[in-house]
Amino acid sequence: AGDDKVLLVKAAEADAESKYLSGVGVARQRKAIVDGLRDSIKQFSGNVQGTTPKDVIDLLLLTQYFDMLKEVGNHEYTATVFLPSESANGTSMRDSLLQAQAGQSMMR
Repeated sequence: AGDDKVLLVKAAEADAESKYLSGVGVARQRKAIVDGLRDSIKQFSGNVQGTTPKDVIDLLLLTQYFDMLKEVGNHEYTATVFLPSESANGTSMRDSLLQAQAGQSMMR
């Protein structure tokens, strides 16, 4: 019984250490991403006259958005509907959903 308890405690300690190290790894990964973005922004802003860091961030976000759309579109059975977060013409979320559903019905 005592040996089982020792094994159980050691397993719990190993699990806790594994989770801690995983968290450290994630934190380092995020720091590396932020550092890389900062360096890219500085480099781009310095090399292209008239650009601001906000311009670079906007370009990066737009690029990521297009990459995401491409990735979603590459899957044959994707059932994703993109809805605008704000409606310029005053249509409601309900109207947008109905339009999307009507468009899907027409494609069948």
